Amino acid sequence: MDFFESIQSALDSATAWLGGVNDWLYTFIMIAMLVGTGVYLTIRSRALQVRHFGAMMRYVVRSRGGAKGGISSFQAFAMGMSTRIGIGNITGVALAMILGGPGALLWMWLTAFFGMATAFAEATLAQVFKQRHGDGAFRGGPASYIMKGLKSWPFAATFAVSMIFAMIIAMPMVQSNAIAQVVEGSHGIDPWVTGVVISVFTAVVLIGGVRRIAQVTEVLAPLMAIFYIVAAIAIIALNLDQLPNFFVEVFASAFGLREAFVGTGSGLIAALMNGVRRGLFSNEAGLGTNPNAAATATVAHPVQQALLQSFGVFVDTMLVCSATGFIIMVTGALDFTTVTPDDAANITTNAITGSLGTWMAWPMSIMIFFFGVSSSLGAYAYGEANLVFLKAPHKVELAFRWMAVIFSFVGSVLALTFVWAVMDTAMFVVTILNLIALLALSGWVIATLRDYERQLKNGVKEPVFRAADAGLPGKLDGDIWV
Repeated sequence: MDFFESIQSALDSATAWLGGVNDWLYTFIMIAMLVGTGVYLTIRSRALQVRHFGAMMRYVVRSRGGAKGGISSFQAFAMGMSTRIGIGNITGVALAMILGGPGALLWMWLTAFFGMATAFAEATLAQVFKQRHGDGAFRGGPASYIMKGLKSWPFAATFAVSMIFAMIIAMPMVQSNAIAQVVEGSHGIDPWVTGVVISVFTAVVLIGGVRRIAQVTEVLAPLMAIFYIVAAIAIIALNLDQLPNFFVEVFASAFGLREAFVGTGSGLIAALMNGVRRGLFSNEAGLGTNPNAAATATVAHPVQQALLQSFGVFVDTMLVCSATGFIIMVTGALDFTTVTPDDAANITTNAITGSLGTWMAWPMSIMIFFFGVSSSLGAYAYGEANLVFLKAPHKVELAFRWMAVIFSFVGSVLALTFVWAVMDTAMFVVTILNLIALLALSGWVIATLRDYERQLKNGVKEPVFRAADAGLPGKLDGDIWV
């Protein structure tokens, strides 16, 4: 056995081991914690995701500008959407359907509905406990609200280190792998070539720091999302008569009632587990990533940005992921008798080109390229926020920028199942730590929401957050919200 065969054998063994561990962790711990937290926060907030849905859409329109030299509310929202809407909506949905059947989509929807409350909570805390960085912009996230809210440095540091690994090492590997697989499958270009292009593009943007990332993602995220949604709408319009049957199959498969569509797993459990797992990666509610973006926004009240982040979960899963699932189902691109998890990267692309024509191959490849790269850039910003929290020297920050570039290349040449297994493990650690913090600090979330609603009830059109008057359950240090 030569060197490369030895490496491949080691990776296969690691993939099998991580896959078994992840299945156990997600089945017995993650699902209960993730859904349970979302249900609890939905009840405590009186279903804010329903009551304030109109305000969410209004803030999307009105969130540009007002940054006063920092990062605007819309830029922070776009940075969050750059990691939400991306490879998870394309490869992730396909992988969930391969492993759990179409029924995985139902569990993705339920995870997203309750996840909107979870996303609201973590974004609220990120804003309340944010801090001003040396460059004038704000930084924050779970590490900050764990430290300031729970007064636990070991807990906060553990989260920060885990997030740095997940966002600067694991995330770029997943994104570049999916891009390389699609480009190779559609155009025959070797993955290492794609990996070099991704790495160079990533390096150029990262040189400019978090502001450059915000500027790039503000443009890329909406454009790529609009392009994909337009393509999806075109396919839906061409197959509108199949829409009722699509929902029937999703609901039937979700409960193991369609043996032909149970995926490579085993009916109900496979659909549930893979729907929650891929749903988490796609919309990131509870994962602890988007609070890092939410904290950077310059807003008058934390709830304003929290509602935007919550709306992002709806757009990501209810709209984009659903469109992907529909495209895959109605075009017949997913053959459950022959498909394997390694085919996930190309299934959605094949479905779109098969429906709209082969001319869509390059536009789809370009879209996936920018989806993946913008997700990696947003993820780096999250990792950097935790480096700032740990007070890492500037040289260390530079070193991690180069690590993000290097692992963007490394991920492009590895097996898809291996990089997803690594990402699943990293996601589990940061999500559990974040959910524990959300439950412990839920009183701060509800108090902030009530302050916002009280001002609206009193006729204030644009609520302003003043910590001393908000009825918070504890004293808030710093002068940001004075």
